[in-house]
Amino acid sequence: MKFTATQIAGILEGEVEGNPHIAVHKLSKIEEGEKGSLTFLANPKYTPYIYSTKASITIVNKDFIPEQDLSTTLIKVEDAYKSFSKLLEYYNQVKNNKVGIENPSFVSESAIYGEGFYLGAFSYLGENVRIGENVKIYPNVYIGDNVTLGDNIVVFAGAKIYSESIIGNGCVIHSGAIIGADGFGFTPNERGEYSKVPQTGNVILEEYVDVGAGTTIDRATLGSTILRKGVKLDNQIQIAHNVEIGEHTAIAAQTGIAGSTKIGKYCLIGGQVGIVGHITIGDRVKIQAQSGIGRNVKDDEVLQGSPALNYGDYNKSYVHFKNLPKLVNKITNVEKKINGGKD
Repeated sequence: MKFTATQIAGILEGEVEGNPHIAVHKLSKIEEGEKGSLTFLANPKYTPYIYSTKASITIVNKDFIPEQDLSTTLIKVEDAYKSFSKLLEYYNQVKNNKVGIENPSFVSESAIYGEGFYLGAFSYLGENVRIGENVKIYPNVYIGDNVTLGDNIVVFAGAKIYSESIIGNGCVIHSGAIIGADGFGFTPNERGEYSKVPQTGNVILEEYVDVGAGTTIDRATLGSTILRKGVKLDNQIQIAHNVEIGEHTAIAAQTGIAGSTKIGKYCLIGGQVGIVGHITIGDRVKIQAQSGIGRNVKDDEVLQGSPALNYGDYNKSYVHFKNLPKLVNKITNVEKKINGGKD
């Protein structure tokens, strides 16, 4: 796809200084710009690069006044950073605006989908699937029986959505994610052998939930595993059965949450955090990376460590931990003095 400076200025409500007909077909950083690319200048420390960049078009703030000759065409806007972000969003919308059903793919006769639907090749839609408008499903996606997808959803290649799952409007599910796999439910007998406990619930993602690549969200044993509106999950996260995550909570990669734990709203959870099952974590909690959470957590707590401590207590304790060798030497010297220099 190619866009001229005039077209871009129209999208951004900006002004062109230079060649209005010059076209671009890719994006670049200003220091790596080349012919046919679009870049932007927002941070003043990158200003020297605008005089050497080979980018065809550069988005700048309206108050930018060049001090040397430029080879790039300028588009002047109120806020270059926000305008570039807006352009990225527009570009993604255009790029992802595919429609139609590619072959080979399988669509059950009982499946229903709305306008603007795209289904990539080698994908599967099961019985009684219900899909809203402007949904984009990329190749090699599996959608199980009785799944409901709202409007404006994107499911990237290779994702799997098991039966009975409910996906709300505006959700994004990235490649390799698995929604609705069985929870880890087994019961041992007297010989230590395990029998599977049927997992008969489902997964519910409310509106505008993002699920990262390779992330798994298990169906409930009974009832639902629920991610509330605006939850953001990074890549390679494990959400176990019957977990509930509150609105607008964000969780970084490789975190694992065990079954039946409830997490509040507006929490921030770092990477590689481990959270045990059957506990409650309050609202606005912040958990630092690699922490282990084994207890209930009150609203607004900030935690670090394994097992996790109050963030301030952890830092104070860590200072003492680093000084342990010095403290040991001091104690040894005191003992020697008490013992008359003898060990």
